[in-house]
Amino acid sequence: MFTTKFGKSGAVWLLSKETVLVIQISMLADVLRDDQFAIEQRFIIMFYCDDLFDHSVTGTMNYSRFLTAVSAARKPSPIRILTELQQRSPPTLISLAGGAPNPSTFPFQSVIITLKNGGSIKFDEASMNRALQYSGSYGIPELISWMKDLQRALHSPPTVAYAAEKGRMEMCVTTGSQEGLCKVFEMLINPGDNVLLDAPTYSGTLAALQPLGCNIINIASDHHGMIPEALRRVLSRWDPAEVRRPGSTVPRVLYTIPNGGNPTGASLTAERKREIYQLAREYDLLIVEDDPYYFLQFQKPWAPTFLSMDVDGRIIRMDSFSKILSSGLRIGFMTGPQTLVERVVLHIQASTMHTSTFTQLMVSKLLQDWGQDGFLRHVDSVVEFYRKQRDAMISSADRWLKDVAEWHTPTAGMFLWIKLKGISDTQKLIMEKALEKEVLLVPGGVFNIDSSLPCPYVRAAFSLSTPQQIDEAFKRLSALIKESL
Repeated sequence: MFTTKFGKSGAVWLLSKETVLVIQISMLADVLRDDQFAIEQRFIIMFYCDDLFDHSVTGTMNYSRFLTAVSAARKPSPIRILTELQQRSPPTLISLAGGAPNPSTFPFQSVIITLKNGGSIKFDEASMNRALQYSGSYGIPELISWMKDLQRALHSPPTVAYAAEKGRMEMCVTTGSQEGLCKVFEMLINPGDNVLLDAPTYSGTLAALQPLGCNIINIASDHHGMIPEALRRVLSRWDPAEVRRPGSTVPRVLYTIPNGGNPTGASLTAERKREIYQLAREYDLLIVEDDPYYFLQFQKPWAPTFLSMDVDGRIIRMDSFSKILSSGLRIGFMTGPQTLVERVVLHIQASTMHTSTFTQLMVSKLLQDWGQDGFLRHVDSVVEFYRKQRDAMISSADRWLKDVAEWHTPTAGMFLWIKLKGISDTQKLIMEKALEKEVLLVPGGVFNIDSSLPCPYVRAAFSLSTPQQIDEAFKRLSALIKESL
């Protein structure tokens, strides 16, 4: 063991022999030109060498208490670290380190992608070589930088200026927000843990949670989302003083879709968010803010997010470009405390390695060309399309279903959550009889924690069908309901 001074503070660290490789790697900082080296430097120092600091002394939030044994045991890949560093190095660097294939062997040479506005995204041979090659596990630097600026502009996260150990905001790119969700759950949830959410909820969330062997506790909700008083009643089963005691069964994770919930279309009010956040502070919960429909809010100003309220560093926010750029691109992004984002990146290193470099570069080139204002103008046009689609569905529902069903008009998202009157369970009705009449909806039971329980709801999506198709579908559904009563 030996001591050395490291970092701006000149703090003295006690280093083990295994850190020598890390120190040698960090010396490459002299040849790097990108400001984001600071991210990688912190990444190497904080997580390659667990003995550099005591995780229990991290200020307000003790993130180590939230980690599963699997997540806590993850180590960085030295090869992935070298990939990150090499990509930020000048052309004069000669690297014999990587096992990347030679781009001269790739069959692709160039691409021109034509945009609807008449513009284009061009990949010449050099940019194609980069697009078709390995890239860093955080995401390509220019896309991360652009998205950080976007998060600052939209949410003004209080944690932006925090120290790393206090929960400073960090980001990474994920292969769709679903990958991020799965990796967050693996990071935080042990078998037997109590996890809070408001069901009915996204079936993909349940599919990710249930195999983990956790105990999913439903918090009552309505068309304004999770009900804070219902959350308080559930949490009152435990004493807040028990939160940090070893073996405590107090929940540590709360999951919710705050805008245009899937399947309910529900959106949390700002006041409810503030109440829920205060309860999270009282019981030291992490909140997973899964917000793929944030950009599909039909009213302005857009609702403040949990991230915008996060003075502690207890929000893990999932965003997605799927609903506003393309679902096939598979680009989502995770925002949260640096310590936790780094743990997810460790998992990415060991699994997918990184989101497609090609799609990241394509999106980055588009966003750089648009700028924030251009991006938000595009979002406005997408919102206007879905607002018209929603209005068409509500009009058809009023025409055909008002005597046989009930619903609330969603203020965000893509879905109408419909309760059928006089029908105790929609599973057989939809999966058998509705198909015979050539109309397809989703039976509501698949969104419940226990999908075998009867459910009188169906989910109708207004994203793809034309207004004429929606009207005909509801006409057929109305006849089907009346036949079944």
